[in-house]
Amino acid sequence: MKHYVLAASLMALAACGSPKPESTPAAAPVAETPPAPTLLMPLPTDTTAAITASDLAERVKTLADDTFEGRGPGTPIGEEAAAWIGAEMARIGLQPGGDDGTYFQKVAMVNQTIEPDQSFLTFTAPDGTEMPTVLKQDSVIWTKHQDSTTISFEPSDVVFVGYGVDAPEYGWDDYGDQDYAGKTVVILVNDPGFATGDPELFKGKSMTYYGRWTYKYEEAARKGATAAIIVHETEPASYGWDVVKNSWSGAQSDLVREDGGADRAELEGWVTRAMAEKLFASAGLDFEAMKTAAKSRGFKPVSLTGLKATGEIVQTIDKLDSRNVIGVLPGTTTPDEYMLYTAHWDHLGKKTGKKTGAPGEDFYEDQIYNGAVDNATGVAALLELAEAFAAEPHERSLLFVSVTLEESGLLGSEYFAEHPTVPLNEIVAGINMDGALPVGRTHDMVIIGYGASELEDRLTDILKADDRVIKPDGKPEAGYFYRSDHISLAKRGVPMLYADGGEDKLEGGIAAGKAAAAAYTAERYHKPMDEYSDDWDLSGFAEDIQALYEVGEGIVDSTDWPTWYPGNEFEAARKESLGAQ
Repeated sequence: MKHYVLAASLMALAACGSPKPESTPAAAPVAETPPAPTLLMPLPTDTTAAITASDLAERVKTLADDTFEGRGPGTPIGEEAAAWIGAEMARIGLQPGGDDGTYFQKVAMVNQTIEPDQSFLTFTAPDGTEMPTVLKQDSVIWTKHQDSTTISFEPSDVVFVGYGVDAPEYGWDDYGDQDYAGKTVVILVNDPGFATGDPELFKGKSMTYYGRWTYKYEEAARKGATAAIIVHETEPASYGWDVVKNSWSGAQSDLVREDGGADRAELEGWVTRAMAEKLFASAGLDFEAMKTAAKSRGFKPVSLTGLKATGEIVQTIDKLDSRNVIGVLPGTTTPDEYMLYTAHWDHLGKKTGKKTGAPGEDFYEDQIYNGAVDNATGVAALLELAEAFAAEPHERSLLFVSVTLEESGLLGSEYFAEHPTVPLNEIVAGINMDGALPVGRTHDMVIIGYGASELEDRLTDILKADDRVIKPDGKPEAGYFYRSDHISLAKRGVPMLYADGGEDKLEGGIAAGKAAAAAYTAERYHKPMDEYSDDWDLSGFAEDIQALYEVGEGIVDSTDWPTWYPGNEFEAARKESLGAQ
């Protein structure tokens, strides 16, 4: 494989001391220049401070190249993508913002890979009939336990807990006061507001954090469940079963847990709706009727009497290191106040194995999950913004963070938020970028989590000058606001803006924009087909990034502190954080 050696002069200068005057006798030896980094892909040589489609295209094409094998975090080749980003930050002129004067913040992680031929989830009907699930066809399973290569549990009672939500502020408790130790809980995806469409219930069609799969597994563990199974349905999940198969098979990454994952259920996973219907029917229950009951306030958990679940996971456990990549542009007036930009660099990596013809198996001749849209676009934007801001000084500092392990549950951003390189109450505001579709120019930009903070007002004014508008996310039920890295900072109070590309295309209108988004979700999202093409139209992407530049520029060259709108769920955390300054 071809390697490229680069003269990282900025890093070299940072490592050297100031030279002594020639007349100084017995001068101390000058520190040796560190070796230039060896990269798998060359850095660009012709980008400019202007935000352009060609600059963005060059960076996206590089990051989505097969050379990086899908940017799998913790893998030798995947981590080379992080090295490339760090070297590009140095070339642009950012200062190192990571550990020990580097561009990198180490994130200790584990990769857990189940052995599918030795792992299983099986149910036994009340009449003794065995109902094994076929992995990837009927179920996908894993464990968060990191200290054992074999995890198993004896036949356990199965309990349907509706949406698996315990939300005192909404007066909702699906678990009641039952003891769930030694039991398997079955959970619906999304939350009751989505199910009913009642705007007075939770947030209506807009998913709350209670609808996220991450919350559901965490809550099941807090209740003491041995196994937690979510029933997949495409509409409330907002993605098909193929996404479940691709995302939760193969190596599953996690942060190193102090307790080795002992506080989690022994087995977590998904089953298809069809499998759930069979399970409920075996216990004399109608799945659809139980779904209807779960929508109502006052729902009580229902035992699937006589149905038993048993499971075993045999896994390999690899302890690895990944990296967040961090660069800084110091401010001239208030360098201890920061404007933050974030984008995750990781994707699903390379799936290894051979075609077996097993039921439910998706096998692609190309097994590299390049992640061109998700999220080479976001990292390209991050670097394009950094280059634009580096062209002239600014009063406040700018912090550029490309995080790892987003695809594994926003783990890199969570690690950064738990171990920030600057105090969180010194971050004035932040903007996250994730998954821009190359649909060309649009009349609009879409706000994920619309109605959250004053950052939206700033973007509105900037777009208005170009005869453009902001629009709310058209699928709030999908919970995108809780599915990208900004949430790790937002829940700790930092005002964050997640503005995506628009869907009202100049050529073709809303219908064309929606069709492009639907095609991407169905055909390329979390599949090897998410690849870069020279046919992409990035003109609209460049306009969007220019707008996000102007939002940040208005903050770094002012004394303003944008805030959450009154009553926002993160407002109290921000007030508490700023009160500690």
